[in-house]
Amino acid sequence: MPIQAIEPRRLYRQIADQLRTLIDGGEFPPGSRLPTERDLATQLGVSRPSVREALIALEVEGVIEVRMSSGIYVRQRAARVLVDTRTVDGPLETIRARQVVEGELAAMAARAASPVLVAALTEAVDLMDQDIDGGVMPLRGDRLFHLRVAEAAENGPLLRVVTQLFDERNNPLFERLGRHFENADNWRTAVAEHRRVVQAVKDGDPDAACAAMREHLQRSHDRFTANWPVNQSAPLQVPDRITP
Repeated sequence: MPIQAIEPRRLYRQIADQLRTLIDGGEFPPGSRLPTERDLATQLGVSRPSVREALIALEVEGVIEVRMSSGIYVRQRAARVLVDTRTVDGPLETIRARQVVEGELAAMAARAASPVLVAALTEAVDLMDQDIDGGVMPLRGDRLFHLRVAEAAENGPLLRVVTQLFDERNNPLFERLGRHFENADNWRTAVAEHRRVVQAVKDGDPDAACAAMREHLQRSHDRFTANWPVNQSAPLQVPDRITP
């Protein structure tokens, strides 16, 4: 047998693989309820966000089912679907990467502040408000906002990085996470966070712009790691795809 290359596995994949092995071995038979997310994190010695990403991967694969206000249950093997999530980046690690990159880009936008840039950012945020009012998840305006911040740096490689990271929202893990946690209320909160970035750019304050962007992305991360919602209030229609 030839020597095979060793591929590093993300932590959430290791957790998902271990849970799947326990399920397939009968530790958690079909129909049984898994321990709570907090208990799993404690038993595995990992963070809750990593467990959250693992559970979302297993849900996408049809291994488990998340029942709001009830728990996480093992599904029958026949219910599994052929979705390979092994090469997909975890949505929470993507947000953390964006926090590192986009904070500095917001500072650069503030240094390059102009009435044209402020108007362009305001237009993107207004589009988000319009989509929320129309019952649609405001991903068009969200994408436009973050790309316009990146464009202000006039750096092609950085713009490509931000574009690629934002478009990870199209992967199945991010889409499933959004179905659970994104609604009109928390999107309106996110819009207010975007407007604070715009204000800091308008003021020409790089430190405030950087802090506002990082705070927005941290709060986005925290919204995705909150307790599983009991009810999905004011759900929004999900676009088929985020388009440029």
